[in-house]
Amino acid sequence: MDRMHQPLVTIFGASGFVGTQLVQVLARKGCRIRAAVRRPDLAGHLRPLGAVGQIVPIQANVRDAASVLRAVRGADIVINLVGIGCERGRQRFATVNVDGARNVAEAARAVGAGTLVHMSGLGFTPDSDSGFARSKLDGEAAVLQAFPQAIVIRPSIIFGQGDGLFSLIGTLARLFPVLPMIEGKTRLQPVYVGDVAQAFARAADGGAKPGRIYELGGPEVATHRQLWELALHEMGRANALVPVSSGIARLLAVPMGLLPKPLLTADQVALLGHDNVVSDEAQRERRTLLGLGIVPTALESILPTYLWRFRRNGQFDRVPA
Repeated sequence: MDRMHQPLVTIFGASGFVGTQLVQVLARKGCRIRAAVRRPDLAGHLRPLGAVGQIVPIQANVRDAASVLRAVRGADIVINLVGIGCERGRQRFATVNVDGARNVAEAARAVGAGTLVHMSGLGFTPDSDSGFARSKLDGEAAVLQAFPQAIVIRPSIIFGQGDGLFSLIGTLARLFPVLPMIEGKTRLQPVYVGDVAQAFARAADGGAKPGRIYELGGPEVATHRQLWELALHEMGRANALVPVSSGIARLLAVPMGLLPKPLLTADQVALLGHDNVVSDEAQRERRTLLGLGIVPTALESILPTYLWRFRRNGQFDRVPA
């Protein structure tokens, strides 16, 4: 970033898993940050991540074009991290992942923002059985149509403190001696949340080519089953993994999807049927973490920092090599 000019960055979804990490990175670079969230009263944890007055939560809902426009007014850089993985009430894939993404892109263009970075996801195809996957691709298309120079970032499944995969495995492992294994042969390429935040920061700082789609994955490609086994090993647990067909998994998803925080949905079952790895084309064209000058962080260096709490005796347990 130009030290003579502190750019104003509006981040939609700033209080989330990736957003909190990104706010820290950009704050260290001297950016002024406008954290656009639906509930500013729940985003107070962001303020201490920067200097006094450097980070300001502001109310915005990507489904409301007027609030989006207010949030980006005067911004040099706009970043959209908002996306939903399951539908609830008025939160629908089409209204958030597609229309919301379009609203952000159109507002960024209207105010003359120099850079727009949009978060999508890796491994999605137009013919996917997953409505979430199709909506994310439609969202990308809407963004690039409204703001052709936008940078789209597609991370694989993201890991780190508070993630949605390894932390879930830990919770289930403490509750049940036997764990259902859905689509165990599907290949994934987990990427560290800190690396994802750095990638967005590099893109915001001019380190990515405008109008390009970047694919982010970690250094290891592993099957779904191997990742569960790795997590159980790190937690010092020996839960049995029982293969479950996709048909049975969809039946299990019916009651699990009704929970306030769904453990499993039919849409997620559909996603698990497809590999989630960086494409050969992206690697050749260096549209990857390495292409952005970021060395991917290994799973083994991060998992012990937060999975220890799922061991039987916490940090006092020693996990065999």
